[in-house]
Amino acid sequence: MTGRMIRRRPDTERLGVHSTTRTAPRAAREGPRPRPSRLRSIARRVWFPVVLVTIVALAFALLGPPSSRPTVDRLLALAPPGADPSRPFAADAGASDTEQEIAKRFETVRQAPDTVLAYVLLGNAYLQHVRETGDPSDYGRAAAAFDEALARDGQNVDALIGKGTLALARHEFAEALELGQRARALAPKTARVHGVIVDAQTELGMYDEAVKSTQTMVDLRPDLASWSRVSYQRELRGDIDGAIEAMDRAFKAAQGTSTENREYLRVLIGDLYLLKNDPQTAEKVHRASLATSPGFVWALAGLARARAAQGDLDEAIDLYQQAVDTIPLPEFAIALGEAQEAAGRTAEAEQTYELVRAIQKLFEANGVNVDLDLALFEADHGDDPSAAVELARRAYEDQPNVKAADALAWALYRAGRLDEARRYAEEAVRLGTPYGRFFFHAGMIAKAQGDTAAARQYLTRAAEDHPHFSPLDGPRARAELQSLDG
Repeated sequence: MTGRMIRRRPDTERLGVHSTTRTAPRAAREGPRPRPSRLRSIARRVWFPVVLVTIVALAFALLGPPSSRPTVDRLLALAPPGADPSRPFAADAGASDTEQEIAKRFETVRQAPDTVLAYVLLGNAYLQHVRETGDPSDYGRAAAAFDEALARDGQNVDALIGKGTLALARHEFAEALELGQRARALAPKTARVHGVIVDAQTELGMYDEAVKSTQTMVDLRPDLASWSRVSYQRELRGDIDGAIEAMDRAFKAAQGTSTENREYLRVLIGDLYLLKNDPQTAEKVHRASLATSPGFVWALAGLARARAAQGDLDEAIDLYQQAVDTIPLPEFAIALGEAQEAAGRTAEAEQTYELVRAIQKLFEANGVNVDLDLALFEADHGDDPSAAVELARRAYEDQPNVKAADALAWALYRAGRLDEARRYAEEAVRLGTPYGRFFFHAGMIAKAQGDTAAARQYLTRAAEDHPHFSPLDGPRARAELQSLDG
């Protein structure tokens, strides 16, 4: 995909002031001339309403339409922990930049509750805080902030984008698409609007539409946000070299942005090299990220994947543990448990899997749809195949994409429902997505059906083309393929 920069004129508005002259009745004009003091009194009566109207109009333009001050409950819903809506609030001395931003924006809306922009910035700051800490409780605060903004200005594009981004984070993709489309109708030339739409369409399995939306986005603004989405669209279709090229463009476009944004893109480049079956280059990329940003959690997890791919499970476990201790995300904990299990540390793995279930419950309690992740996890590590199938069906109904198709196929396989499992397995690999897990699952299902030719084809893709997809299932794929050839 290629793009061109479209230069937009800045929006400008003119504020016109019109005056009218009132003519007094004839009798008044011919009457006695008022004394100066009386003239001043009349002037005050006439001009005070004009001045008042002008002030109100300016306030309306700057702050949006007037609305009632939020109740204490509504302020509490968007207040940072420890804040009292009735008193001034400031961040603690050791607070992070994001926490200071949250305190600043909350204090603004507490004192000036009709400042729409402050609600939007507060919501965005809460989303950033979740990315930094992994604590999903800030999602509810972000939702309250965006809702307050939209209650005052239902056509505020930034608030719609923010709420759409929140819906994506909570895996509510249909809602995100609707919000993105509302924002697009108001601001079709704003690239960030299309970013929400691209992500929602992709997760809803609307792959052709997502490509078109991605092209629109990169044409409008070829920057880190648009090029990273180009990369993912190429990755989904098996074009790993093209995905690396686009992500490299995104990384170069990120120069001058925050360290977190830039290094996250570098981690994605490392992960793409691992997909390319080049764990050595992947390791170099992740170590470069850690040299630039020591302790960066995504680089720790990326380096753990690279070391596990090279057979060093002990170092991988140590790195995954550091990542979990920093931000306890489900994907980090699952990877840690599987590395522990692959290393024969079964008791530790079981403890980690219990942690995964606790983390998933925390996310679910804060409005995050965890059906897909939990379905695959329970199919792999649970003891109730029927429950895994139910979770996977719900996930597929909400987000009918290749990942959900794979999870449902695997859950059905575990439940012994092979024909239906095969149908979803074939759907999962239809784009040629280079994920070894997809091919391993499809191969195991075909093998269980007695379709040796298909099983060999799928297991070869898993074991030879993508041998590092899992420290647990990678060796299993190779063993199953050898059993077919033996």
